[in-house]
Amino acid sequence: MEEEQQLLANQNDYLEAGIHIATKMRSPGMKKFVYKVRDDGLYLLDLKTIDTRVRIAAKMIAAYAPKDVVVTASRIYAIVAAEKFAELIGAKFMKGRVTPGVFTNPNRQDFIEPKLIVISDSRNEKQAVNEASKVNMPIVALSDTDNSTKFIDLVIPSNNRGRKSLAFLYFLLAREVLKERGEVKSASEFNHTIGEFEAKVETKQLKQEAVA
Repeated sequence: MEEEQQLLANQNDYLEAGIHIATKMRSPGMKKFVYKVRDDGLYLLDLKTIDTRVRIAAKMIAAYAPKDVVVTASRIYAIVAAEKFAELIGAKFMKGRVTPGVFTNPNRQDFIEPKLIVISDSRNEKQAVNEASKVNMPIVALSDTDNSTKFIDLVIPSNNRGRKSLAFLYFLLAREVLKERGEVKSASEFNHTIGEFEAKVETKQLKQEAVA
């Protein structure tokens, strides 16, 4: 019970969101975040580590001016959650594939120079990771067990594909960033719900994403 009170959220809420349920694949860099393997072969991530990394990420993000932070997302479930997160903390949101040169080529009309990037999926947003690494921009990434950790400065081990998991993660991150900035004094002052971060999509959209 004591350990549960130290977490950012109730342990049962974490478990119900499936934030710890990963894939059946594991990259070398994600090995240290695995708690155990289920009988069906799915890796389970360590809840306490997830919680700790969310705290660290919030402190890291809050240290930068909102205009200097970029958030990327490409999967349907991640887009809604990440966009809401970016909106609440005042960061720039980039949906889908990041165009080559957007961080590295000053001659581009859409060129920007952020100082920190938050990635929803390092595999789907590989171009964003590559671009950021070329300019030595710190990278925070939600990383499932099958994600590469190359170039990632801060890994938040997590189920970065599940609708409820992504909503819960970005809800917590938004709340904690605003607390770190002093914009809200406590969790109870954060007047937003997890539902605001949760995608409402049709099965057809998910099938299209799976084929893409």
